[in-house]
Amino acid sequence: MTFDTSGFAAAYRAPLQGKFRTKPEDFLVDEQMDIDMSGEGEHLWLLVRKTGANTDWVSKQLAQVAGVKHKDVGYAGLKDRHAVTTQWFSIQLPGMADPDFSALPDEIEILEQHRHDKKLKRGALSSNKFTLILRSVTGDADEAIQICEQVSQHGIPNYYGLQRFGHNLGNLYKAERWFSGESKPPKQRNQRSLYLSAARSWIFNNVLSERIRQGNWNKRLDGDIFMFEGGNSWFADDGSAELEQRLGEQDIHPTGVMWGRGEIASQNAVQELEATQAALFPVFCAGLEKQGLKQERRALRIKVDGLACEIIDAETLQLSFSLPPGAYATVLLEQLGSFK
Repeated sequence: MTFDTSGFAAAYRAPLQGKFRTKPEDFLVDEQMDIDMSGEGEHLWLLVRKTGANTDWVSKQLAQVAGVKHKDVGYAGLKDRHAVTTQWFSIQLPGMADPDFSALPDEIEILEQHRHDKKLKRGALSSNKFTLILRSVTGDADEAIQICEQVSQHGIPNYYGLQRFGHNLGNLYKAERWFSGESKPPKQRNQRSLYLSAARSWIFNNVLSERIRQGNWNKRLDGDIFMFEGGNSWFADDGSAELEQRLGEQDIHPTGVMWGRGEIASQNAVQELEATQAALFPVFCAGLEKQGLKQERRALRIKVDGLACEIIDAETLQLSFSLPPGAYATVLLEQLGSFK
């Protein structure tokens, strides 16, 4: 099978073209976390600013300097390599003094350090704050600002970004070969996880794209399952008129299927749509079920907080906004235009 992301529908008309991430300083990401440090304990928490480096590499550098195993370093999530990002790490140091970090590479700068009694776990953040500089911009900037206003009111599609699928969508092809028996199962656990995530995310993106085409990705559809803003719990449509208001206020969001074993939770029109889209990828569906993944849900929409679009000059725009964990800044950019 040939995979192609160009067919995914956009929720907004894209009037701009330009460049982004021409240098790391044009893509700033600040991890937002609301945790009170205990001031004591065997875990040393570090607020790190990294430039042009990926999160896993930074965690390995911290482990090496601290003299601990890589598994003793924790972080909440992976951050872009081609960016300047601040994020928290924790290092488990039982009975050990704080390490000397002066030998760290120049790409890593420690801004704060605190002792705490718990390890930093994946997903333990409230949001990510982005500041993006877009250069060589052509098109109607005023229209882009209007789209930003619409995005603030109605949200954006919660697509998985391209990085989810690997270089040239390679993780999808590797998952397909694995599931079909053309290649051996991946030996490394992280590879297995990458291929499973890619296949599952591809089905979800196709479900979301179809709902955008139908014009109901952020609206109520018969048989919907809803998810609360800022949470992972979900519930079925109870037929109440109140749900319409809560949808409009972005207090709740429609959801799409994350494929796995079991029955699709949605009903009626939504269930039919999801089953139809999933049936386009029988190898993925069978493979995900065989590997023991269970049916889950993911919100179809992201609420974008604090979105601001500023015209710096005739060819330069600055975007600032916050997104929840698991959301992709590149998906927001795609609503405004084509940026390379």
